[in-house]
Amino acid sequence: MTVSTDDVLLVHGGTPLEGEIRVRGAKNLVPKAMVAALLGSGPSRLRNVPDIRDVRVVRGLLQLHGVTVRPGDEPGELVLDPSHVESANVADIDAHAGSSRIPILFCGPLLHRLGHAFIPGLGGCDIGGRPVDFHFDVLRQFGAKIEKRADGQYLEAPHRLRGTKIRLPYPSVGSTEQVLLTAVLAEGVTELSNAAVEPEIEDLICVLQKMGAIISMDTDRTIRITGVDKLNGYTHRALPDRLEAASWASAALATEGNIYVRGAQQRSMMTFLNTFRKVGGAFEIDDEGIRFWHPGGSLNAIALETDVHPGFQTDWQQPLVVALTQASGLSIVHETVYESRLGFTSALNQMGAHIQLYRECLGGSACRFGQRNFLHSAVVSGPTKLQGSDLVIPDLRGGFSYLIAALAAQGTSRVHGIDLINRGYENFMEKLVELGAHVELPNGALSH
Repeated sequence: MTVSTDDVLLVHGGTPLEGEIRVRGAKNLVPKAMVAALLGSGPSRLRNVPDIRDVRVVRGLLQLHGVTVRPGDEPGELVLDPSHVESANVADIDAHAGSSRIPILFCGPLLHRLGHAFIPGLGGCDIGGRPVDFHFDVLRQFGAKIEKRADGQYLEAPHRLRGTKIRLPYPSVGSTEQVLLTAVLAEGVTELSNAAVEPEIEDLICVLQKMGAIISMDTDRTIRITGVDKLNGYTHRALPDRLEAASWASAALATEGNIYVRGAQQRSMMTFLNTFRKVGGAFEIDDEGIRFWHPGGSLNAIALETDVHPGFQTDWQQPLVVALTQASGLSIVHETVYESRLGFTSALNQMGAHIQLYRECLGGSACRFGQRNFLHSAVVSGPTKLQGSDLVIPDLRGGFSYLIAALAAQGTSRVHGIDLINRGYENFMEKLVELGAHVELPNGALSH
């Protein structure tokens, strides 16, 4: 793998992270709320928007389709005006879309606004199968015609899309978002069963309801959407990023530090907070955020199983595993959401961790990856001293986990591919410096 020297961070480990940082709107909500603005007949205002790459990708794609996007009156506010939606050049779409999977969520809104849409090949983090075929199957059920071409998929809606009954084989967040963004303007009622119910999904539903949508959620993971003829713009403040907040919490634990995460909210992090406390971490909650710290003494080994909300989120797993390398005893981690998400542990072993991967479902109930030859369970033996190393970032959360490991390790690490972390962590290098981390780019910038 060839990596630019501009995409390398030198991390001098062994120093506890201490201080305060702020998290803004959730990466898993803000770009989707931006797409939802396409459905409105007037401008929308979205607040608490982080400056991350996924936001910039969606902003560019919206502008290609004629949406005016400009800063609002307050920092982190965007005003999105879809009054003049138009078709975009295929090559321009392709140039923007290669670094993100979000463009597939443009399908429903563009079919409603223009009657057609084009989706090129899609990118994103390589953490396991995230098939897009299901998205197209769903759109066909709504009445879309889809033609596979050499450069991507061309979609048409010769008639108004119609509501339908859909049952997801797995409560996928992306598939649930696709159905919501398509069903709100479809004719009739759409019933979606086995839907994802993550806080970011609820927040997207809040956005759509503000626009005039009729959406109900039942306790059995069923969402019903009654299509309407017209949607208006919205004004909305995005919920904070609970996944980023948990990453900084794990960094505090692994480095024996103390970090106040302004913007973190208890309600969306309750499952994480329980696990954090079981491991031996301490936290304190106030109206503005949550303080996370290592209280001293030994950390506890635990059995951990990831799951869809309200279970332990898969995005929380990788950063916490770094902290578990410092816990006394054997921790068991069973990953049930993405089959390849434990691949990042090989680099931790290179740094001195003792982590063994297994194909069996360990420490919990059998999952859909059992008996399918995926290394989706891990046994972490600790505590082990980590040593600085050369690291190449594999994906967003794994990349942040490598940063945590490098900060907790003795010596200097060279972390390659840091630009990938910009997809979901706003100003992460500046935040590291604010917390006292000794990091620098090869040219000496950002050192502390």
